[in-house]
Amino acid sequence: MLATALVVGFLAAATVTDVRTHRIYNWITYPGIVTGWAGHAAGTLLAAAGWADPQSLCRLGWVGLADSLAGFLACGAVMLVCFVLFQVGGGDVKLMAMMGAMLGTERGILAMLWTFVLGACTALVVLIWRLGPGRLFRLALRQVLWMVRLGGFSPLSAEEQAELKPPLYLAPCGLGAVVIVQFSLAERVMF
Repeated sequence: MLATALVVGFLAAATVTDVRTHRIYNWITYPGIVTGWAGHAAGTLLAAAGWADPQSLCRLGWVGLADSLAGFLACGAVMLVCFVLFQVGGGDVKLMAMMGAMLGTERGILAMLWTFVLGACTALVVLIWRLGPGRLFRLALRQVLWMVRLGGFSPLSAEEQAELKPPLYLAPCGLGAVVIVQFSLAERVMF
């Protein structure tokens, strides 16, 4: 599980900077992407030359260079859409692309989806903590009633918009997601 240790290390560094400064730096993501590509390229060359058994490489987390590139493109493309359409930072885009490069397509996308789930749960907890359950319920109820009566949403004041926009920490959520995916924690809990 060398690949798991590497991706966890890069994500741990990104988690520290994301929580402290709300930024994920290029000096974390770019080396992570290159490390993913280089490691999977080396494994591909070793397997092609017959110097390493593909089964042994898979136990180390090798997915092959083609799958690493595909994971980078798939995760990066999804996050690029989020960057263009929503308020997702560029560091988050590169972080998910790094996860795809290191984990491959299938595990990269799975980890990205788990990141979104954990991020949404974290944002909800932060909202409840900041506003309190009563105020959050009243704001939601006002929107539902406005929509039922008038077919649209009630305009929010600038203050209400700021209150309802919690900080999004994708790096710690990505770290948790990689642990869930790489150690098959979701399958162990499912019935």
